Amino acid sequence: MAKTALSVRRMEGIGEGSLVGTLSKLLQLTCEAVLVFDGAGRVLLANDEASELFGDDAPLVGTDVRLLFPSSDEPEAVGGPFDVAALAFPVDGTMALVSCRGAGGRSATVRVRCDSVNAPGETYLLTALAATPESRQDREGQRAFEDLRRANHRLSGTLKIVLDTLDSSDLASLFERMLEELTDTMEADGTIVYLAEADGFHLRGVSSGLMGEKIARFMPFGRSVERLAIREGRAVRLRVCAPSAEALRQGRLTTREVVNEDTHEVLRMRSSMLPPFTSFVPVPVWFGGHVISIIEVGWRRMHPIDKEDARLLDSVAHYLSVQLAGTFTTLRAQRAERLAALGTELREELLAQASQDPVPRDPEPLRDVMREVADELDAALVALQVNSQQRVVVATLPLTGTQELPVDFEALVGAHLSDGVGVAPVPPDCELSAHLRSLGEPCVGAIVDMGTLGGRRFCALLLRPDGAEPFDDIELDFLRELAEDVRDLARGAMAREQDKRISQALQTGMRNELQEVVGLSAQAVYSSATKAASVGGDFYDLIRLPDHRACVIMGDVSGKGVEAASVSAAVKTALGAYAWEGLAPARMVRSLNEFLLGFSRLETFATLFVGVIDVGSGTLRYCSAGHPPAILIRADASEISNLEVQSGVVGAFHDISYQDGVVRLERGDALLLYTDGTTEARDPSGAFFGEEGLRDMVMRESAGDRSFEGFVDRLLATLDEFTGHDLEDDVAMMALLYEGLPAPAPSAAD
Repeated sequence: MAKTALSVRRMEGIGEGSLVGTLSKLLQLTCEAVLVFDGAGRVLLANDEASELFGDDAPLVGTDVRLLFPSSDEPEAVGGPFDVAALAFPVDGTMALVSCRGAGGRSATVRVRCDSVNAPGETYLLTALAATPESRQDREGQRAFEDLRRANHRLSGTLKIVLDTLDSSDLASLFERMLEELTDTMEADGTIVYLAEADGFHLRGVSSGLMGEKIARFMPFGRSVERLAIREGRAVRLRVCAPSAEALRQGRLTTREVVNEDTHEVLRMRSSMLPPFTSFVPVPVWFGGHVISIIEVGWRRMHPIDKEDARLLDSVAHYLSVQLAGTFTTLRAQRAERLAALGTELREELLAQASQDPVPRDPEPLRDVMREVADELDAALVALQVNSQQRVVVATLPLTGTQELPVDFEALVGAHLSDGVGVAPVPPDCELSAHLRSLGEPCVGAIVDMGTLGGRRFCALLLRPDGAEPFDDIELDFLRELAEDVRDLARGAMAREQDKRISQALQTGMRNELQEVVGLSAQAVYSSATKAASVGGDFYDLIRLPDHRACVIMGDVSGKGVEAASVSAAVKTALGAYAWEGLAPARMVRSLNEFLLGFSRLETFATLFVGVIDVGSGTLRYCSAGHPPAILIRADASEISNLEVQSGVVGAFHDISYQDGVVRLERGDALLLYTDGTTEARDPSGAFFGEEGLRDMVMRESAGDRSFEGFVDRLLATLDEFTGHDLEDDVAMMALLYEGLPAPAPSAAD
């Protein structure tokens, strides 16, 4: 027979397994007072009838029997060694009329029979009955009244449960009330409720009287009292037998004998699976043909349980089945919501960490997150070191320290891996659990394999103590999602690291440049919102052309980071080629529009300012394609105006009309080009910097004796201060100062 199975011994008739139960029922049914005392005169057992007859509020157990039958000579004198022969009644089983101490201290006459018991030690059994018929009738009347009181209490308690649960919307409060009302209705010491899940019955509630008691948090299917209750299909009256002397000598009681009071079966069960009761009733709750819950109502001391009480509990369970099914669903939903909220918090922590350490090489922050998970799941976190080549797994266990685990780790987690990560349950009956249990370690839980992070494999165990409930499907799903989040964040971090390297290459090979052009002074500044990459969609260029001409370019490609930077590089390259072909600005932009639309994979557009400056004549011909209007600052800041000729964006539609604008430049005039990140910058309250703010800043920084040198740097510093050092978009600015061609040197003839 498997060690985990129930051990059953059937007793025919009244045998060893049912003697205690028979005596208990006899003490309840008889109208006689019953006492058991030992060779020292100390009362060992007394029924309710004895308490009523002898009328003492103090417990009779432990009292000297001579105080109950005082001598007529010295009624209060009890002293010296106990001598059974000196008692006021014989101990050979014959009946005798004797006086006893009755209710209120008054003397009463009773019929007494007393005899020795054939048992280890010196033990005597005494029965007593009031001598008058009136006394016997009064006692029977009191018993009937007590039976009626108990029945009324059961009925009122049942009605209260029904009324309190009828149309109740607060299921959590309902659950707590139900436990207390069941306990009170049955006049029990406590009530325990387990709810069924995929792997067994999980503890979901105890009445207040059991707080602090050691109660099994999980009962596997078929290995505890639930098996008997499900087999019988109804409430079962059970009693835990006192351990034998042999069992006590062996030390720890790993199993106990439990008697079924209905069939007199004796079942052997694991002590850890039993509730903290001597007498108890496990009640199955059926819903949809399945047992969804087990309710255990019990008493710490031996308590006679009526069959009617068991039937009453069955009726209550039948009524509560729908409410418990709803409570079960609600509890699962609440648990799922709580874990989802925790998952969101942990993702934020991981994202914050990823921003500081793009490729996670230090496992400690991740361990901090896993410690939070372990605390929420009431589990211990155990770090694992896995050497896949040598098939070695080393664990740092909470009690025994570093241990090599004799398991095939890859086989254990292999069936649960998906895309390099996975969560494998560690159930109570697996090889790993058995090994951990043999070490006295927590042994029920899950393995979390997060794959390779920063060049090393990160694996951990989350373990609960032996006998605790295994992780349910909600908890396993939570762990699986967390592992996938870590994997995705790690991949994102590696992708960002790769983007950074690509962007650095782009930045090196495709720098924004300002070539030296005679007659022009130029300066530019660029600030990327994609700080990790240091590049983005904004770009500018100043290209020196033949015949004292120059091409000035300012643009903004939609998007950010590496993708936008790569498109920007392509646009700059194409515009440079068009400029050297001698095309007019509008013609350049029209060609670029067709170029971008020819790449169907590109779902992007650009805004551009392209201008060709004839330095000799001081003429600027430009095309502004959806770009913020350039600002012309006349010499000595005497006038500030926008270049108003505008066309549509580039790369969005075919057949857009692009126009050239022309402006005449004088010596000392300056031109400011910028991208929309400048005017759309926000302060911490959300207010835009705007075109008005830009004009005011330009006037302030160009007025008076302020030199052109450092002009755009001052503009960017002002913008950065306005935003609280938090730009949300790329910003590029370029300023050109028109100085004209130098006068020709005088000839020798002059």
